[in-house]
Amino acid sequence: MITITLPDGRLKQFDAPPTGLAVAQSISEGFARNCVAMELDGLKKDLNAVIDHDSAVRFITMKDPEGLEIMRHSAAHVMAQAILRLYPGAKLTIGPVVEEGFYYDIDMPAISEEAFGRIEDEMKKIVQEKMPIERREVSKAEAQSLYAAEPYKLEMINDLRDGTISLYSQGEFTDLCRGPHVPNTGFVKAFKLMKASGAYWRADQTKAQLQRIYGTAYFDKKDLKAYLDFLEEARKRNHRRIGTALDLFSFHDEAPGMPFFHPKGMAMWNALMDYWREEHRAAGYVETKTPIMLQRRLWERSGHWDNYRENMYTAVIDETDYAIKPMNCPGGMLLYGRKHTSYRDLPIRAAEVGLVHRHELSGVLNGLFRVRAFHQDDAHIFMTPEQIQEEILGVLKLVDRIYSTFGLGFHLELSTRPVKSIGTDQQWNLATDGLKAALGAYGAAYKINEGDGAFYGPKIDIHIKDALGRTWQCGTIQLDMNLPERFDLTYVGADNERHRPIMIHRVIYGSIERFFGILVEHFAGNFPLWLAPVQVGLLPINDDLLPFARETAAHLEKLGLRTEVDSRSESLNKKVRDAQLNKIPLILTCGAKEKENGTVSVRTLDGQVKQGVPMAQFEQQVLAAVRQRMLTLALA
Repeated sequence: MITITLPDGRLKQFDAPPTGLAVAQSISEGFARNCVAMELDGLKKDLNAVIDHDSAVRFITMKDPEGLEIMRHSAAHVMAQAILRLYPGAKLTIGPVVEEGFYYDIDMPAISEEAFGRIEDEMKKIVQEKMPIERREVSKAEAQSLYAAEPYKLEMINDLRDGTISLYSQGEFTDLCRGPHVPNTGFVKAFKLMKASGAYWRADQTKAQLQRIYGTAYFDKKDLKAYLDFLEEARKRNHRRIGTALDLFSFHDEAPGMPFFHPKGMAMWNALMDYWREEHRAAGYVETKTPIMLQRRLWERSGHWDNYRENMYTAVIDETDYAIKPMNCPGGMLLYGRKHTSYRDLPIRAAEVGLVHRHELSGVLNGLFRVRAFHQDDAHIFMTPEQIQEEILGVLKLVDRIYSTFGLGFHLELSTRPVKSIGTDQQWNLATDGLKAALGAYGAAYKINEGDGAFYGPKIDIHIKDALGRTWQCGTIQLDMNLPERFDLTYVGADNERHRPIMIHRVIYGSIERFFGILVEHFAGNFPLWLAPVQVGLLPINDDLLPFARETAAHLEKLGLRTEVDSRSESLNKKVRDAQLNKIPLILTCGAKEKENGTVSVRTLDGQVKQGVPMAQFEQQVLAAVRQRMLTLALA
């Protein structure tokens, strides 16, 4: 008798060892049809696995995230099988599941996306055949014999310990795999191949270059369509595309991975920084600035020379090694250590928007999202142990104010002590308890990532969510017990003894370049009025009214509004269309009536059209929207 315990506590008993599928069918046939795999005593297994002992079983269905992941793994096998049918000489390597899909690295001639249709057609045939996907286990020696003509599979097998090795077969296709998989190929219902790129075997540039073919798969065609629609919307919002169209920034071969910001991009940049400075002054921060290049001995003291040098740009000056800073922190330590500090001086909240350089491989550079030169809105907060909770809470409230201004939601994650760390148990407990207390006082839910903190202290990571629902890790709050020790930082306490300060690293924008790119995609270029590179576009209806348009623009500029006059000899309709394409929030038509009456005719990007608005009323509304940094503007 085999007893199966289900998650709700119900028991199912069987005279003979059942398969997982049989147990699912005993619940109901409809339920069984939606099952993908099972979790047997905490381990994921195929549905056709036999259960030969009393066990706890949880079924993984099409509605579960794990179910989608398992199906996508099976989809990678279906794709590999289709490719082998079409390209018999191809040699397989690995085919894992990744976020939003899967890929397979294959040694084969380079293919373009034009070939995807043929591969997808062959995949459809395999899916329609509903071939059972069956697991078997063989010895290492048998696996070596089976894959004697497959050099990549053989290399992987040779790296494995002796013992049994699992294989999965569907029709004529067999692959080396841990599993589990869906019961048959018919479960791979909706799929699409996405792109092909080059990849080195085992990420080693000295080894063979392979074809990495990406795909995605869903249980339902509606879900696949929704995902493809999302990708199309993301493509339209691509910050590189919009940045070029709006003349915000560019990249040049003379400085790979180092963005050039144009006048309009700098207008946005300065608006971001003006807001940042305003909020930080109000929160009690002072602003500092440290050199971009510092001597080797500083980087040795901080630990970067030994542990991070491959990512640093170095130079020899006057026979002395220097490095361009990859982060602002060591310079901030020198500033703190320049004078004696009393507990009465703490907390010290010192902020720096510093330009840093990190050598990223050319293959990972990605617009403003992954660059080699960027600015970080760092702050280093030095405090006593008793001030931890209050200071962390203050940072969280500042984060909330800043992100909400952009309409960005966020969630929090707390990462605790990793296996390899410095500091005593008492220090770690004090730091972690301080973070937890601050999070509790803040009142938002948070996720705990056990053992995922930095070696020098626990941290809170802040993940923002944009208009498309994508999450980005921008802000972070890190307690550091390493640098204060390395730089021998102290303060004199109330007991007149020297103590080590507690230090926080924190960023909110993070990389300002990356945050800029996120905002471009979040707003799709339709920036709120206060942030828009050009806030008001003036369109004279003929050349005679050009002086009036320029006079109006000069007046608005004096009020602090960024304006642009379209002086081209084009039709008004074309000027309006071009202003809309350039995402100018307020488009003013300058005609004889407006000149005579002292009014404006206003068109906004969201379709509002107001005629005969008194200039004084227009100024009052617009300046209030800018001053309050409103996300939207509704003209009265």
